[in-house]
Amino acid sequence: MVLEIAGLSPEEESVYGLLVVSGRAAAADLAIQAGLTVEHAEGALASLTAKGLTSPTDGTPPLYQAAPPDVALLPRLKRGADALDLAQREAARLIESYRNTMRRRDAGQLLEVVTGAEALRQQLRHIQNTVREEMVWFCKAHYVAMPSGTNTEEFDALARGVRYRVLYETAFFDDDGAVDNVVAGVRAGEVARAVPHLPLRLAIADRAVAVFPLVAGGPQGSPAEPTTALVRDSNLLAALLALFERYWEDAVPLAIDDSGELAGAAGPGRPDALTSIDRRLLALLVAGVTDKAIASQMRLSRRTVQRRIQGMMERANAATRMQLAWQASRRGWL
Repeated sequence: MVLEIAGLSPEEESVYGLLVVSGRAAAADLAIQAGLTVEHAEGALASLTAKGLTSPTDGTPPLYQAAPPDVALLPRLKRGADALDLAQREAARLIESYRNTMRRRDAGQLLEVVTGAEALRQQLRHIQNTVREEMVWFCKAHYVAMPSGTNTEEFDALARGVRYRVLYETAFFDDDGAVDNVVAGVRAGEVARAVPHLPLRLAIADRAVAVFPLVAGGPQGSPAEPTTALVRDSNLLAALLALFERYWEDAVPLAIDDSGELAGAAGPGRPDALTSIDRRLLALLVAGVTDKAIASQMRLSRRTVQRRIQGMMERANAATRMQLAWQASRRGWL
């Protein structure tokens, strides 16, 4: 029943379709063509007339003709589609209310344990196929379930308008092809940052469900299969979100430069390194040497020294030189 959403029964849809094709017809002729009794055909015609989809002509027996579908049918379809959207939203609200009630009554509803790399792969694919607004990730070095370059679901989600924020620990870029895969993701719309180290692997979809391993495993982990936790709306999920945001705040933004490389990279896979000049300048600054003395020792102008310091502060998201020194220590710049 294609036109059920417009409020037509199967018999009405069949009769209306025949009238659209034939132009005009009597109830008896339509009954024969539709495989109905004359009584059923007349009932369908009366209902279609009441809905404004057909009209009878004068005469005995009367002939019926179809109203133009774009005038009579499309508005009904739109009303039906709007009603369906409303029903879907209400169903989603009721489902969420039910889940919230069950979570309060049963802690088992908050956390699901998934065992094995294949099961983990399927969960990661599922949450990316159903995510609507945002995915956030902690990407550690060495894969457990999804080798670098195999996460095609990310590109599909980005194409749907989903926002991706991904944190990479610097050792991640040592994996074969990792840099190229990150470049492809950033070009597709991924917002990427780097940190020296991440505490765990983590993926969170729509701030509603998180996936993270409870026990290490996989090709680069322990010989056993990984054991993963699927966590839904709870204080634990809120803590994981706060952990992500804390690391995100201190991470170094990654971008693609004019040559197509990750901005700030000093060789493949090291996007957070300093040049030798900046490293020496930073060491003198942290040691308490004045700008004037740094300029003299390094044979630079004072303005150049200040410009380089400002550039490092921007890279480290530091508002003061003291913050720059702290960030430099965290990032291994010294």
